[in-house]
Amino acid sequence: MYDLKKEFGSDNYSSVSPEILEFIQTINFGHCHGYGDDPITNEAITIIKSEFGNKAECFFTLNGTGTNITAINALTRPYEAIVCAETAHINTDECGALEKVTGNKILPIKPSNGKITPEQITPFLAQIGDEHSVQPKVISITQPTEVGTIYSKEEIQSLATLAHQNNMILHMDGARLSNAVAKMDISFKEATYDLGVDIISFGGTKNGMMIGEVIISFLDQANKAIPFLRKQNNQLLSKMRYLSGQFIPYFQQNIWKINAEKANFTATYFYNQVKNIPYIQVLYPVDTNALFVRIPKEMIKPLQKVNFFYARDPRDTVVRWMTTFDTTTAEIDNFVSELKIIAQSLSIQ
Repeated sequence: MYDLKKEFGSDNYSSVSPEILEFIQTINFGHCHGYGDDPITNEAITIIKSEFGNKAECFFTLNGTGTNITAINALTRPYEAIVCAETAHINTDECGALEKVTGNKILPIKPSNGKITPEQITPFLAQIGDEHSVQPKVISITQPTEVGTIYSKEEIQSLATLAHQNNMILHMDGARLSNAVAKMDISFKEATYDLGVDIISFGGTKNGMMIGEVIISFLDQANKAIPFLRKQNNQLLSKMRYLSGQFIPYFQQNIWKINAEKANFTATYFYNQVKNIPYIQVLYPVDTNALFVRIPKEMIKPLQKVNFFYARDPRDTVVRWMTTFDTTTAEIDNFVSELKIIAQSLSIQ
């Protein structure tokens, strides 16, 4: 038997929702045409359209990096640039993949609470039309942000307005969009298309699915290019029904919301258990399922043995604690108890 204990490292670490596995079993018979030419994929597309609006076109993909690359690749020429938060996944956690594959330069902005503003983007607009400068073409935001905070509807709308006034495009990295929408208590359409979002990298892997993401595009120009770029970027799965089919119960059975609410709840519970501990500093509002905290450096390695997590910036002793749909309050209580014991053994007060 494998010793697979739960950890606070990432919501990628979690198991698969039982309902997802059960559904995969129900479609695991007979033969289907490959690469998405099958009735299961078509049903999944219909369901996603019901959530995001009839304007949405869907292109199923394998992983987050490939999804971001393929979506942005469809929007840009190599001399154009992507404006994003310096903490954005495309800038920090994808090994330079976007710049290598698409040829686009990333123009990073220092965020506040994970978010960027129109005022910060405006200086880049002076480059438009200057042949000596890359041309800002895409504003890419992450919802929720890389530190777990949420852009409000008004904040997204203002970014979309700036983009569209300047012939730019608003891309949303929505690897955890379900967590944000559950917290905002609005529909997916209200959280994206209605606010002016042009294209979304929508994730399911971090919220209970086995594998798979989907590009949701509202742009005709992108829709024509994505099928070819998806193939070139190694994101087209042959046995597509096993990927696309997961989105059927994900939406029909409200798995997206049930799982996201569980993960958000346990993160808030986690916050309430540590917020008054004097040697723990929570750095950002806990809007979704992530806590970023500063703890004494000497506590990091002993605590990682209790329940693994990432030290996001060891120089500043900032760590990230992530919760998932299968995190329990008992696991959090045990971790906090061990945290206090370790602090006491190190004479930290």
